[in-house]
Amino acid sequence: MSAEQSPKIVIVDESPVRAAILEEGLREAGFTQVVHIREMQSLLARIYAVDPDIILIDLENPSRDVLEAMFQVSRAVKRPIAMFVDQSDSASIQASVEAGVSAYIVDGLKKERIKPILDLCVSRFNAFAKLQEELERTKSQLEDRKIIEKAKGILMKVKGLTEDEAYVLLRSTAMREKKKIGEIAQSIITASEMLK
Repeated sequence: MSAEQSPKIVIVDESPVRAAILEEGLREAGFTQVVHIREMQSLLARIYAVDPDIILIDLENPSRDVLEAMFQVSRAVKRPIAMFVDQSDSASIQASVEAGVSAYIVDGLKKERIKPILDLCVSRFNAFAKLQEELERTKSQLEDRKIIEKAKGILMKVKGLTEDEAYVLLRSTAMREKKKIGEIAQSIITASEMLK
């Protein structure tokens, strides 16, 4: 793996010894762009400054507050995150999943396991991101349908058109204006509300 192909990885760890184990495991696995962040203060800003492809968070024995801070990072950065902890409970595991942590490894800090864990982490993140994208697209399509239905109703009422005629008018206007039907429908709704 060349330096250009190697993803940029951030290790978040206050312990230099544990971070060195992770870093050594990453380098042995061919990952060359590794940045270690020791300081937890302004963590989000530090992560944004590095702009990593993958984030590894290593927490020896995290308190609830530390875990919550890490989960906030996970929600904000939208990157694959693997979190290593020495001990955990079901509530923390559930919270990590809800925060979007791609891999939550309990008592798993062994350098030989880092590459397969990273591969799993990236795969899970990509699968989740694809689902999120599909969900957003579906929500948007549903919203467009609602807007189009409302605009058709306005056209039917104001211009005395049938539902089909109203839709044809929307579609032909959208084609002529080189816009989406939803945009034209929204314009009709906005104009109608202004004229009330």
